Formats: sequence, structure tokens, C-alpha cells
Amino acid sequence: MFVRAYLRASTNEQDATRAKAQLEAFASERGLTISTFYVENDSGSKLERPELFRLLKDARPRDVILVEAVDRLTRLTTADWAELKAEISARHIRVVSLDLPTSYMMAVATTDEFTPRMFDAVNGMLLDVLAAVARKDYEDRRRRQAQGQAKAQAAGRYKGRPEDAKRNAGIADMLVRGMSWSQVQHATGCSRATIAKIAKRAKPIEVVD
Repeated sequence: MFVRAYLRASTNEQDATRAKAQLEAFASERGLTISTFYVENDSGSKLERPELFRLLKDARPRDVILVEAVDRLTRLTTADWAELKAEISARHIRVVSLDLPTSYMMAVATTDEFTPRMFDAVNGMLLDVLAAVARKDYEDRRRRQAQGQAKAQAAGRYKGRPEDAKRNAGIADMLVRGMSWSQVQHATGCSRATIAKIAKRAKPIEVVD
């Protein structure tokens, strides 16, 4: 069994590794060793996250995905969460989250058949609940943000987020040199929507993959 830690922050301005020490302490207290850290700066509302799917590809049956909180793994819609959960289940991987105490038992080896089945059922139900709460929190924050922007625009105060000219120039250069969108995303941590906007502006030879 390998423990694979997944660390995520929504933007490049946020520190995705902030909870690394907390996860290491959690694992150490239980006699576990984290084999790999997968670090991602991308929205949890997106299903297509390169580091998350690299983790899933690397994982083997009975491996553990360790996260600080369920919302680090998902702020997905119901349909996308169902798809991700099915992928995790098909690979026989277990999710352990620090904000879900019932999941802790998933990181402990047991010899009887009943205990893991019981905790798997309870943990799956609570995981769904926290996933729904994480999505609602995301939608509420987006709605409040849109309301605030609309109010600021009406008052003539909203100018939008300033462009990161240095980063965008670097992305444009990567695209012109023929790097694929996935390579650029992995190198910069930016979203594919951002790459698409810069690609359209720079008009390089697009290698999307």
C-alpha cells in the first residue's frame, strides 16, 4: 500500500504546498510514509486536472489518496464527481481526508472482511455529503463574487484582474516553439482556458493534445 498525497490550490498566487507538513504529521502518527506528493494549482471545480490524473494513473489497488480536506479533491458538479468517484473506485483506491475522521480507518490494514466493508460504505456516504457541500460553497462564492463585480461595475469601480504580462509572454513563447497545451499547463500551472486565450492572440501552431 502506498500513500499518495494530493495538494491543490486554486491559483498560482496561492501556496498549494501549505498543508504538506500537516499531511506528513498525520501519516507519521499512524506509522505511514507518503510515497509521492502531487501538487496542483488549478480549480477543484474542474475534472481535467493533470496532477490528479497522474496520481490516478500511478496508483495501484489499495493505495491511499491523502488530502487535507475533501474540497481539495473536489468542488465538482454532481456528474463530474460521479465520474471521478467511479474512476477512483475502478482503480480500488481509497480516499483519506483529514476533515473526514471515518476515512482514517481506510488507511489501517485489517484482517477481517466486515470492518473494511462497513467503513467503506459509511465513508462513501459522508464523502458524497462533503463533496456536495464543497460544490455549494464554490457556487455560493462565485455568486457573491459576480454580485460584487456587478455592483462595482455599476459604480464604475471594477476594472477586472490585471493581466500577468510576463507569464503570458512566456506561455506565448512556449506555444510558438511548438509545445503542447498539456506541456505548457504542466510547466506553468495555468488553466487551459488561459492557454486558449493566449494561443488565439499569439497565433502559434497549436499542439493541443
